[in-house]
Amino acid sequence: MRRIGLLGGMSWESTAEYYRLINQEVAARLGGLHSARVILASVDFAEVEAMQVAGDWASAGKLLAREAALLEAGGAELLLICTNTMHKVADEVRAAVDIPLLHLAEATAAAVREAGLSRVGLLGTAFTMEQDFYTGRLAQHGLDVMVPAAGDRADVHRVIYDELCMGVVREQSRRRYLEVVDALVERGAEGVILGCTEIELLLDPDDPGTQVPVFPTTRIHALAAVDAALGTTQGS
Repeated sequence: MRRIGLLGGMSWESTAEYYRLINQEVAARLGGLHSARVILASVDFAEVEAMQVAGDWASAGKLLAREAALLEAGGAELLLICTNTMHKVADEVRAAVDIPLLHLAEATAAAVREAGLSRVGLLGTAFTMEQDFYTGRLAQHGLDVMVPAAGDRADVHRVIYDELCMGVVREQSRRRYLEVVDALVERGAEGVILGCTEIELLLDPDDPGTQVPVFPTTRIHALAAVDAALGTTQGS
């Protein structure tokens, strides 16, 4: 079993989900008392969030690159950035290490294509929904990516930072997210990507309130890590 390096803390709420999902999957596949070989680097999200707001992606990239190098030095054999938004600096992180980086958008695109879909809605932070680093990567796989209307994007972003990253899960916000999903479906979305690792704290991918397939990126990424760690697939 290869040792998985988790570059997390953005937020720690969703990083905890990564750890749980990875270990549950390893136990399910190997049985008994098996658990995953994991190394975690958890950054101070307040520092990263300030860089996001300031648009200082260069400093954010340097910070995550340093942490990635520490994970590799500690014995990590493959690497995950445990956040969709910070894949904006994935190239900087990849350049800092010699171990494979499992790109979250790549794993998600593969899951959508495997489901036979081509037109999907995307929920995430404003950075993820509005900038090209994520939607462009999905488009490279032939996906037509739709984002919510401006007011819906603002609500989705606010709930992520003001609630979910703080460990607050509200039924009112869940209903609001379902309204946003419904609006995307009405515009033609065949499925919806939960493109922020915290959203799965709010929306169950199997929620009967969703009319179309939902793609939970935290779960998709975690399972891809187990595949790579156990040799089912090769990281890139």
